[in-house]
Amino acid sequence: MEHFNQLILSVNDILANRLLVTALLGCGIFYTFYTKGIQFRKLPAAFRRTFKDIFSKNNTGVSSFQALAVSIAAQVGTGNVAGVATAILAGGPGAIFWMWVAALLGMGTIFAEACLAQKYKHTEDGHFIGGPAYYLTDGVGKISPRLGKFLATFFAISIIFALGFIGNMVQSNSIATAMYKAFHIPLFVSGVAIALVGGLIFSGGIKRIAQFAQLIVPVMAIIYIVLAGIILIKFHQNIIPSISLIFKAAFTPQAALGGTLGYTIKQAISKGVARGLFSNEAGMGSTPHAHATAFVDHPVDQGYIAMVGVFIDTLVICSATALIILVTGAEQSQLQGALITQEAFQRAFGNLGSALLAIALTFFAFSTIIGWYYFGETNVKFLLGKKALKPYQGLVLLGIVLGTLQEIDTVWNLSDLFNSLMVIPNIIGILLLHKEVKALQQDKEGGNTKQANLKNKQRI
Repeated sequence: MEHFNQLILSVNDILANRLLVTALLGCGIFYTFYTKGIQFRKLPAAFRRTFKDIFSKNNTGVSSFQALAVSIAAQVGTGNVAGVATAILAGGPGAIFWMWVAALLGMGTIFAEACLAQKYKHTEDGHFIGGPAYYLTDGVGKISPRLGKFLATFFAISIIFALGFIGNMVQSNSIATAMYKAFHIPLFVSGVAIALVGGLIFSGGIKRIAQFAQLIVPVMAIIYIVLAGIILIKFHQNIIPSISLIFKAAFTPQAALGGTLGYTIKQAISKGVARGLFSNEAGMGSTPHAHATAFVDHPVDQGYIAMVGVFIDTLVICSATALIILVTGAEQSQLQGALITQEAFQRAFGNLGSALLAIALTFFAFSTIIGWYYFGETNVKFLLGKKALKPYQGLVLLGIVLGTLQEIDTVWNLSDLFNSLMVIPNIIGILLLHKEVKALQQDKEGGNTKQANLKNKQRI
């Protein structure tokens, strides 16, 4: 097993840390220029539409905000706590600056994904369904039917394993471990509880999943931001020096945290860019499943709103984690991963800090389980039809329980591998379909908002 794990790590190093970071970053740069900086021009409008949609009633189907909530539920996970700490430890404080850069570029990519998901969505039982498998089949399929079908099948299989099965085992393990350390709740009890609550939500389909996400996402985001705000107030004297350090370390070699070797600018860039890209999932092909479900007047409307998810995930939640680590000096603690963030909470709240972080982690990880389950479900339907949903749901719930009962380093590494595999067909697809994204953008910015709305009404 150790040799197998090392093999997976070696493959992941080549795929995730080199090829895919380059591909995702390149795609973000391409779409930023191709759309004339859509994320900089339209983000304010995206926020206005998002806040407006929160208070609007939608009796037709899933609203834009509900779709965004499902997307953020999946995006904001344990990586926002452990991943940021690891990036600082491996790349220095300067990694945070490059994380921000990658997130800004990723908004261009996720805009394209959401637009395509909306354009090529299908209707099923009165709701919309879509995602990369659909725009690869129907969109790339117009260029080459064989290529489109191959890429769609490759993507669907990869995401079912990456998120639906393996990924959710990792998330349940994170919840159970946090609950055990903070409250001494037995691992198995946590596993069963997660499976029971998850099963109730899963059984309600996209409508119940969207309603759950609509409630839980604002709550978990506000709780975490408030806790981070309290820590920043308590250590306010270190805020300006910490922000200054982030910018300085982004362009200047730094001494290592607690060590002697130091960080190069290359390390800061590579670790920060990787965290910025993989945290918000832009280009990975996961969130388009959520954005396809929204009932909107024009596909580009949901493209705008998709950019808000990247902003909240990386520029708000990840940034909050980074700042509380730096202002408390927790990065100097010689700890690893989530334990660094836990140290920051303990320095601010004492022993209560562990419990508070455990609660935050539970919110993050459980919401990710819900989002990832749905993304997997969509692709099970695509490959095998509705008849396969019950077996899929049962296997996911079993995996959630089993994931809490064992150390799963190999499972985590397998999840990373399948995550990497699902990116490949998605990036190929959204680059091949760039002219369609441009056409949608020009149609919207040219003032056409009615044609897509009529199309939506006909498909319900």
